[in-house]
Amino acid sequence: MADGDIPRTKKPLNRDPNRLGNSSIFPPHVIDDIHIKSELGRYRMRGFSLFKKIPHWDDLTFLPGTLTRFVIEGYREKCETKTVIGPRAKRPIELDIPVYVTGMSFGALSYEAKTALARGATMAGTATCSGEGGMIPDERRYSTKWFYQCIQSRYGFNPHHLVLADACEFFIGQGCKVGLGGHLMGQKVTDQVAEMRSLPAGIDQRSPARHPDWLGPDDLALKIQEIREATDWQIPIQLKLGAARVYDDVRMAVKCDPDSIYIDGMEGGTGAGPHLATEDTGVPGMAAIRQARRAIDDLGKRGEISLVYAGGIRNGADVAKAIALGADAIALGHSVMMALNCNKDIPEADYESEMGVEPGYCYHCHTGRCPVGVATQDPKLRARLNPDEAAERVYNFLHTLTIEAQLFARACGKTNIHSLEPEDLAALTMEASAMAAVPLAGTNMTVGVDDYHHL
Repeated sequence: MADGDIPRTKKPLNRDPNRLGNSSIFPPHVIDDIHIKSELGRYRMRGFSLFKKIPHWDDLTFLPGTLTRFVIEGYREKCETKTVIGPRAKRPIELDIPVYVTGMSFGALSYEAKTALARGATMAGTATCSGEGGMIPDERRYSTKWFYQCIQSRYGFNPHHLVLADACEFFIGQGCKVGLGGHLMGQKVTDQVAEMRSLPAGIDQRSPARHPDWLGPDDLALKIQEIREATDWQIPIQLKLGAARVYDDVRMAVKCDPDSIYIDGMEGGTGAGPHLATEDTGVPGMAAIRQARRAIDDLGKRGEISLVYAGGIRNGADVAKAIALGADAIALGHSVMMALNCNKDIPEADYESEMGVEPGYCYHCHTGRCPVGVATQDPKLRARLNPDEAAERVYNFLHTLTIEAQLFARACGKTNIHSLEPEDLAALTMEASAMAAVPLAGTNMTVGVDDYHHL
């Protein structure tokens, strides 16, 4: 010990020893992310959907009938679920249930997955959509109601397939990566996928963020007219928008004169996208639906232009809440993938050795190594998905969603599921009240509205 040094006895610190270094700005997963990007030299890609917590359907609750509302008996009285998309078209889409299978491409999904979705949807009396990969004949053959999707580029478009469609959907954006184009990783681009898309096999395929034929609503309106002429003015035209500046975007979309507008909330999924974009673009579904409904109503188009919503729908309660806020129909993506077997611990799959994660935590849709045969083009992995059994599961899931949604509609005194309205809901948080424009539970106060009764 040097002269002048005073020996000190260590005393326990009067604080949480684990707190120091536990940064809320740089927690371990953020530090890991920086390390990974420092090695990669690019942004991280992944599949699945939003990971961070946002105001969601769980933040809303129903206000069923008691003495003030006359409830509907579930076992003796009917609750109608018939749903019409594009009612003013000569041949509108008529569904038995309020949910259908949204566009997910062949390429992103396997042949077995696409055909199972088509078969399950048909058994349930509802529709499917081609997605941006074009049409595979068996999907069209198995689908009684089928949307053909036109993406933001010219590749993959086939006018001969268009005329086979029951409706046409213009893909302008999606909720989980608003403002960005699509992305199919090269390992999924087989010779068959490449031929359908008129692009080389084995390399990443990127869809443009905007279509070269339109720069704004005027050009888009002309393109809609072209499609109407090509289909003899028979089928509904739908515009799919990622939720961003929803009120203004929907007003502009209405001016393009479609038959239906599809809003995709930020909770929506993707087969491949930049991780950061899936977390930090878009608007939550409950806010998007309310703004879109207000825009359509303000232009006097309620009952003429349908409103379809997708994003984060997991069960019949979510379906009923979205309809109550103003949606006419619900499109399902990620949840029907789970009905196929996504993230399920099946005997043939070893998630930890094949994907490095446990079942229930897999987000590697983009890699083409899906261990359950849903999001892959690998023949060995595809063999793990039995399309007959998968179709039955899809039907069961769609049917269950419908009867769950009916349950809430009946409890709120509705004989038609489409009679659900914002008055049937209350918010459990301040954020949900402000976004969904419904009162906080137990009050007449809607956050952001001076007088609830003048909403």
